[in-house]
Amino acid sequence: MERHLSGSCYDPVGTRFLLKDHPLETLAQTKWNSHGSSALAGCPISPVSSLGFRQGFQRCSSSSLPTPPRAKERKEAEFKVDVSEYLGPLLFVRVQKWHYLTDDAWFCNWISVKGPGDQGSEYMFPCYRWVQGRSILSLPEGTGCTVVEDSQGLFRKHREEELEERRSLYRWGNWKDGSILNVAAASISDLPVDQRFREDKRIEFEASQVIGVMDTVVNFPINTVTCWKSLDDFNCVFKSGHTKMAERVRNSWKEDAFFGYQFLNGANPMVLKRSTCLPARLVFPPGMEKLQAQLNKELQKGTLFEADFFLLDGIKANVILCSQQYLAAPLVMLKLMPDGQLLPIAIQLELPKTGSTPPPIFTPSDPPMDWLLAKCWVRSSDLQLHELQAHLLRGHLMAEVFAVATMRCLPSVHPVFKLLVPHLLYTMEINVRARSDLISERGFFDKAMSTGGGGHLDLLKQAGAFLTYCSLCPPDDLAERGLLDIETCFYAKDALRLWQIMNRYVVGMFNLHYKTDKAVQDDYELQSWCREITDIGLQGAQDRGFPTSLQSRAQACYFITMCIFTCTAQHSSVHLGQLDWFYWVPNAPCTMRLPPPTTKEATMEKLMATLPNPNQSTLQINVVWLLGRRQAVMVPLGQHSEEHFPNPEAKAVLKKFREELAALDKEIEIRNKSLDIPYEYLRPSMVENSVAI
Repeated sequence: MERHLSGSCYDPVGTRFLLKDHPLETLAQTKWNSHGSSALAGCPISPVSSLGFRQGFQRCSSSSLPTPPRAKERKEAEFKVDVSEYLGPLLFVRVQKWHYLTDDAWFCNWISVKGPGDQGSEYMFPCYRWVQGRSILSLPEGTGCTVVEDSQGLFRKHREEELEERRSLYRWGNWKDGSILNVAAASISDLPVDQRFREDKRIEFEASQVIGVMDTVVNFPINTVTCWKSLDDFNCVFKSGHTKMAERVRNSWKEDAFFGYQFLNGANPMVLKRSTCLPARLVFPPGMEKLQAQLNKELQKGTLFEADFFLLDGIKANVILCSQQYLAAPLVMLKLMPDGQLLPIAIQLELPKTGSTPPPIFTPSDPPMDWLLAKCWVRSSDLQLHELQAHLLRGHLMAEVFAVATMRCLPSVHPVFKLLVPHLLYTMEINVRARSDLISERGFFDKAMSTGGGGHLDLLKQAGAFLTYCSLCPPDDLAERGLLDIETCFYAKDALRLWQIMNRYVVGMFNLHYKTDKAVQDDYELQSWCREITDIGLQGAQDRGFPTSLQSRAQACYFITMCIFTCTAQHSSVHLGQLDWFYWVPNAPCTMRLPPPTTKEATMEKLMATLPNPNQSTLQINVVWLLGRRQAVMVPLGQHSEEHFPNPEAKAVLKKFREELAALDKEIEIRNKSLDIPYEYLRPSMVENSVAI
């Protein structure tokens, strides 16, 4: 099918032009990703077309682009068009694709307009959007402009029209009456086309999904009649797709030091904090005075830590295939050793109930099977909080709030839009898929997780009440939790370094456009974006520290850094470890099939009857593999190919950012060579540029 495009360039005012009396021949180059007559389902082709213009003043010129030569898949071709018009400095390019009987969509990356010779002025017009139907895209020149900088109102109409259109496309929804809002889309087909997976991403994701479903279906008949009798039987689902670290977990998961290490550097480093007093819930049964004295001693030394899973208290447990499942709300007390190891010294599985006997406290001196069963309960509880609080809520759902607010409040010409948009790629679609497949009715949580069947929704709401602004900012969060001076907490060290690098990057970009605090205060688009996040997306989170306005450059940069860090490093820190730490099921049981023990008389039979059955384990393994495997289509932090800032000053800031990321990556690589367990989840080369999986 032939493809015809039409473009038009606007000159702002007649008094602004480069060469008033001399025609300047220019060349515009447009890069497209074309998808064939099957709309978005075709294989990508990338023909490059070139469009020639002349500059003039006070006029709009238009030219039909000739059909680009046929190009093989993933090849590029060029063609040129000369336009004998006079154009002044360019502010906009309008792009329209000719519409035939079949809507043959194109994806436009950018359009460039360049004068002849080495001295010719060049204008870049970022697009990175689909061109389809009869719609006309109006693309502003790529330097970026705030409403304060746009004192003549040259972009005012464009900004207003673009945001009006966006607000009709990107509407807020409230899935299951959650504590924070999401994009209004019941399925991926309801999403704006620009938020959908592109072809390579979609094919890879859906192919992996099919493999997991087929494995579950094939193994279901035998799993339903199989009864495991020993921990070694979990090897039946420990498949060839595991990592070296998963192998290490299988071999070491029973060790106390390994158990404690996971609170520092495992898949969920967000629960641990240094104790400032003994928790009020820690009621000691008779005969445990020695333990109480030991805890007080560690507290006085500043080496006592705790991991409290109180959010699980009162959450209704799932019923899977007519079988009741169970939850606990453990408290783990740990001590930091001089060599940096973190060792558990007490586990309380349930909160004390008024008028009832205090629940037992398990210690390493208990019979080995009792101590192991108590640790399994902790690991299962950690998996529930990891997936719902640390991963889904703090990573995916927060990123979606940022994405929807950005599309509704910041026009494409706004520098903060340009700064954020690479870190919002694919977030809406991956979240819609999660609501459709993982946390939906009859989804993975209902089929395999002890918090499924509705408990996971209640847990999300409860966790939302504890989601504070400071908890999303590592300098504040790590200080509040007392983790900054722990030499063996590599999550804390790497998170803080990455935050500092990101903040310098944000400050560098932001200060190109905001020279004073008043410029921040007067930017009503920026203020509207901030309010949209706090008042609308988070449904009024001022009482949890989220700002409703930005009063200074420093405050704005801190807030923007929080947004980017959440969408990149924070998500990666809890995402990348899943395949390592959750693939060996006993180390992260998706559900528990017997109630928490109230006595110390565990046996192997009781342990195996408590841990997930073969079918639940198979489901866990397949979902962990689907979500935790290394992605073939993955953009590392800061390495996005989209060029939203074409001006030299912004390019220099991005270059510096990438250099600092590369230096940190090398430092972590060298450090990890000396570690028994390398910590790589915050290596910049492994951190994804957005929440895309």
